Amino acid sequence: MSEFEAVIYSVKNRVATIRMNRPDRRNAFNEQLRADLHAAILKADSDDDIRVVVIAAEGRGFSAGADLADGMPKQAQVSDHIEEEYKPFLLAIHNSSKLYIAAVNGAAAGVGSAVALACDFVVMADDAYIFLAFAAIGLIPDGGASWHLVNQLGYKRALEMIVEAEKMPAAECLRLGLVNKVVPATELASQTQAWAEKLVQGAPLSQRYAKEILRKAMAMNLSEVIDLEGQRQNITLVSKDATEGGMAFFEKRPAKFVGE
Repeated sequence: MSEFEAVIYSVKNRVATIRMNRPDRRNAFNEQLRADLHAAILKADSDDDIRVVVIAAEGRGFSAGADLADGMPKQAQVSDHIEEEYKPFLLAIHNSSKLYIAAVNGAAAGVGSAVALACDFVVMADDAYIFLAFAAIGLIPDGGASWHLVNQLGYKRALEMIVEAEKMPAAECLRLGLVNKVVPATELASQTQAWAEKLVQGAPLSQRYAKEILRKAMAMNLSEVIDLEGQRQNITLVSKDATEGGMAFFEKRPAKFVGE
């Protein structure tokens, strides 16, 4: 029996895949899915053998957002609800030392779009789309979607996307830099897995600190970024992986990185 009710957790070639599994509700977030997704993320993060994590979904869509059938929190409880139910797993992705890839099929709507954008990389099926439906029902984005959009699109385009509550098809997401790759829908799982396995071959320390620096750089000035790069370079320069990488370069062979 699976340890999770609302997600499917699997591992292949050092890649953990977490598939949201409420296809009958288009993977809308209820209490069980929020809890299981968080627990699965923590499981992948605590496994030293895992290098890359894929967030995907069963059924016809990545996520329809919050499950309105689960009940809406009262006004005084909205911020607490977001803080307690969504923020923990969104920050777990953001702060993880591992690389996360969102494999988006169908709609990534509402807070589902925030989950996709929280990942380090996004691969979309060619018929998928991001749908910020909040303004259409008199709400605003949550789950950190505003932060991701303004940092990736700039103020004017982000605000337009939010207030017009538009569906952003995969090709347009790619053009604007919201996602990394668009692939045929039938090849979403295979191509995402192939890319994840390619990333697994990279240097873990380099990947970890590159992610950390770029995440922090959006709130830092140039001087602070140069300082942080130097501090992390102090670690990577004396690592076994740096020695191995140098030897592999001169010996004209693939490097075998171990994360030390």
